[in-house]
Amino acid sequence: MGSVRPKIIAAGLVLAAAGGIAAWQLLPDGEGRGAIRVGTSDSVSSLDPAGAYDAGSWALFSNVYQSLLTIKSGSDTPVPDAASECAFAGQQLTTYRCRLRPDVKFSNGRAVTAEDVKYSFDRIKAINADQGPASLFDTLASVKADGVTVTFTLKAPDATFPFKIATGAASIVDKDLYPAKALREGEKVDGSGPFTLAGYEAGASAELRPNPTYKGQAKPALSPVTVKYFKGAAELNKAWTDRKIDVAHRDMPPEVLAGLGPGLQDTRYQVSGGTETRIMIFNVRPGSTTARPAVRQAIAALLDRSKLAADIHKGTVTPLYSLVPAGVAGHSTPFFDTYPTPDEATAKKILKDAGITTPVSLTLGVNDRGANVEEADAIAKQLSATGLFQLKIKAVAAFQDYQKEYAAGDFDAYTLGWIADFPDADNFLAPLVATGSSMNNGYSDKAVDDLIARTRGHSVRGEASADFRELQKLVSQQVPILPIWQKKDYVMYREAVGGAQYLSDGTGVWRLSELNWL
Repeated sequence: MGSVRPKIIAAGLVLAAAGGIAAWQLLPDGEGRGAIRVGTSDSVSSLDPAGAYDAGSWALFSNVYQSLLTIKSGSDTPVPDAASECAFAGQQLTTYRCRLRPDVKFSNGRAVTAEDVKYSFDRIKAINADQGPASLFDTLASVKADGVTVTFTLKAPDATFPFKIATGAASIVDKDLYPAKALREGEKVDGSGPFTLAGYEAGASAELRPNPTYKGQAKPALSPVTVKYFKGAAELNKAWTDRKIDVAHRDMPPEVLAGLGPGLQDTRYQVSGGTETRIMIFNVRPGSTTARPAVRQAIAALLDRSKLAADIHKGTVTPLYSLVPAGVAGHSTPFFDTYPTPDEATAKKILKDAGITTPVSLTLGVNDRGANVEEADAIAKQLSATGLFQLKIKAVAAFQDYQKEYAAGDFDAYTLGWIADFPDADNFLAPLVATGSSMNNGYSDKAVDDLIARTRGHSVRGEASADFRELQKLVSQQVPILPIWQKKDYVMYREAVGGAQYLSDGTGVWRLSELNWL
């Protein structure tokens, strides 16, 4: 830690306390001073919470906006953030009430009100953006504001609702500045999070400054942060190697992660969680090649997950045979039970029995990021080598464009990374396979929907395990989505950076306010 000077920083803190000046303002720019530079290959699809349902956007939201609840570091239980308290009213799990903190303000100085909270939820439902989070609130019937109290009325029992309002989807916006029926244009953000957005360049950077008026669950920010966005893992790794960033998160190249260990110069790292998953989604709309179940089942019978994990990801991922990853209550292995090993004979029989002529031609969409294209090529080779399939890979660079194309049904199948919005099995199932899901693949099944509703009626989540297992078994039979792998969460950081071990823990919250110079 020789590159920092703790005594100078300590003196700065004393001066700040005496004179009201933020400590970070006393430090000149340069390595070990000024803004902490955080690099990521995630992207931001929208600065408006009503228009984004992706990891990169929500990571930013958890710093510049505030939700009623949040997930505390090291825990999987929602706790108050902009709210002082929240609870279900009664035992029916259909009425949920929150009381606002008395001292919460937007960064523009206006007090956050219950009306702002109601407005924020109402506009998400009203706008219903194609890439927005409206589907996450499928059980929400209405929101009422009364003084400092917000009451949510649900269409059906939903024990997961507290988790949902602890996500980036539930970010509270200023009702005077965000349109009721359209996304806010431009690059302005008015939230009440631990940071303010001082500058933003799409696809390049976000300049964050500590918000002196922030009141909530997060640790008050001590240092400004510059988030740098890179087009892929190779660019992110180059920035790290060239010392242009101080923290790297999501995603470094597999070979770099596989090489992490003691003795690396000025490199520390944190490995946590294990709930990030990779899935293949099939377009089941009429007219798509994968609309026929037998095509999807044959692919499931052929996919060699272990080879992908070893060859493409260098052992940094684990083969996954369930939509619910290992480590999350409700996990089972239905895809392994049905397709225990890659089996060409089984796949051939499935297609033959369905009267499907081979080879089957289909288009596989992929976001050109990290090892995604290499992985897609490997999948195509696995399937094509059998003579049963011919795959055309279509790589799309910008994630926003990729979202639009898969939502429009431009691919027969497409791959996607899935990071939990909240730590519950429901979040690995409902957003993926419920009718009207965010996958936009046309899948709908009443038995699946009924099981999802039933799991939400259990306030003690462990009691829903049997229903989760049954639900996953149904999915493995119909194969609207095929799980591929799960991986842990890696954060790399310089020795001069403190708090980076708390940046991410697999819960979907990006805790930039934990970062500081040592």
